[in-house]
Amino acid sequence: MFKKILIANRGEIALRIIRTCKEMGIKTVAVYSTADKESLHVRFADEAVCIGPPSSALSYLNIPNLIAAAEITNADAIHPGYGFLSENAEFSRICAENHIKFIGATPDMINSMGDKASAKATMKKAGVPTIPGSDGLLSSLEEGLKIARKSKYPVILKATAGGGGKGMRIVRSDEEFEKAWNDARAEAKASFGNDGLYLEKYIEEPRHIEIQLIGDQHGQVAHLSERDCSIQRRHQKLVEETPSPFITDELRENMGQAAIAGAMAISYEGVGTIEFLVDKNRDFYFMEMNTRIQVEHPITEEVIDYDLIKEQIKVAAGHKLTGKNYYPKMHAIECRINAEDVKNNFRPSPGKITNLHMPGGHGVRVDSHVYSGYTIPPNYDSMIAKLIVSAQTREEALVKMKRALSEFVIEGVNTTVPFHLKLMDDPDFKAGNFTTAFLDTFDFSSLK
Repeated sequence: MFKKILIANRGEIALRIIRTCKEMGIKTVAVYSTADKESLHVRFADEAVCIGPPSSALSYLNIPNLIAAAEITNADAIHPGYGFLSENAEFSRICAENHIKFIGATPDMINSMGDKASAKATMKKAGVPTIPGSDGLLSSLEEGLKIARKSKYPVILKATAGGGGKGMRIVRSDEEFEKAWNDARAEAKASFGNDGLYLEKYIEEPRHIEIQLIGDQHGQVAHLSERDCSIQRRHQKLVEETPSPFITDELRENMGQAAIAGAMAISYEGVGTIEFLVDKNRDFYFMEMNTRIQVEHPITEEVIDYDLIKEQIKVAAGHKLTGKNYYPKMHAIECRINAEDVKNNFRPSPGKITNLHMPGGHGVRVDSHVYSGYTIPPNYDSMIAKLIVSAQTREEALVKMKRALSEFVIEGVNTTVPFHLKLMDDPDFKAGNFTTAFLDTFDFSSLK
């Protein structure tokens, strides 16, 4: 087992990893930018190293500084968390070259899934259902038009190096195609330095369902059931739950086995997810694979009593899987609490937290790195906490979440708590009648 792990991340996920390491008897090294000097992950790690100024490019994305921090503290492993360098093949490779274990996927695994066009080809070969469309990158506008007609409108153009909704355009006719093609390419080039596009049939009324996976170094892969991540705004998840109110037992089994087949096709090691779009007829299609821990992993942990970070560290150290496929018997929901002004188009709301009271009680968990008096920096993602509840049924979980949200007091900055409170009372959400487009028609104007 590892003796010391450096956490190449910040905030709540860094603190989450530190807590598990302490329980496993593993020493920890926190890294921080000058903007994060007062963060709790710095306070609770065994050691802390400043790696640069507030800019992510000069700190949390600065590979030489991270490797140097690991070397001077004698860390034998690096946990990247999520975001930042967690799916960076170059970072994974450099860690290996410096005899530091990267607690995540290998460079080959990351590369095979990082490019969406090659990922789709890999999954298709493994027998995983994929969305009709181009077999790879489109070579020209003319080829795109030809495939769009064959796939039947509506279709969606996607950047091969994309993420966060960048470089994506929905096209509903030949007349719209050229402008969408030009706009998507320009946005992809500006965002990722790569203007390659591929095309897929646009799935209407879709659910975003992901399967949690874990694989070891001995060829074993297990799935830990699904999470429904359909409540999104501009392709950013706001609420997740497990099990999905839309998924049947038969569909869960089929999706789980498909995800395992996809992971085994690349000899996957570590935790990760395969994400699917599920249409209104409950047909499912591969969307992408995330070769890292997910923000929403706690809801899976709560329904199976399984520390995913612990298991991730163990398989990275060469241990065999201790768990099998899991089918949930409880229900869990997560609300992402962001420092954002929901009345003003979710504008980030950094600043000092003047008063903070976090909810508690049976089946209530809060993952956060903030405290009263903490100043939220403007340099990073606006998520400041994850509120997770678990109960025997979905109905009980919804009631518990509403109760917990009503106890969540954060003063000094705007947060998404009012939005989540209103969502818990929405009739369609309570009935499980929602798709990824649910928030497109949600009334944000009446939020308190």
